[in-house]
Amino acid sequence: MEALKIIVFSVLAAVVYGILHDQVTAHVCVEYFTVAHPPVFATNSPFWLAVGWGIIATWWVGAILGLILTLSARCGAASKIAFCSLRPKIVLLMLISATMALAAGLLGALLQSSGLNVIGSWENEILATRHSRFAFAAWAHTASYLIGGIGGLILAIATLRKRFRQRFPR
Repeated sequence: MEALKIIVFSVLAAVVYGILHDQVTAHVCVEYFTVAHPPVFATNSPFWLAVGWGIIATWWVGAILGLILTLSARCGAASKIAFCSLRPKIVLLMLISATMALAAGLLGALLQSSGLNVIGSWENEILATRHSRFAFAAWAHTASYLIGGIGGLILAIATLRKRFRQRFPR
């Protein structure tokens, strides 16, 4: 049951994070979803695009995080780590990801507005007046995946280390 709790919470945390993250980026630059993504939803509404893409783009990340954390917390002979111990760490990972996404988005927008092309070939697809906003969205999304992935691995390794330190104290 603990394993299921870890997996379900990880998926829910990722989806909630994804929807909230996409609410920001879709309202900053809806073109990130309407031009740079395939047309999955019959809407241009930033709200509904954020809900839809927030789910599609993150449920599987949460599932992978949940599986990795479950394996690191529950498998093997070492003492098990309970879901209640991992829950605040998963929330912290989401908060760190959000903070870094905001910082990366601001950096991307700043670099784009200073004259650097940080959006690549998308500059031909997006109106020039929206380039900085597009850079914000693109950089925020890239940072979210990068920080979430690295942070998830760090959390899994820290969980394993905790288990083995409990089993084999120095």
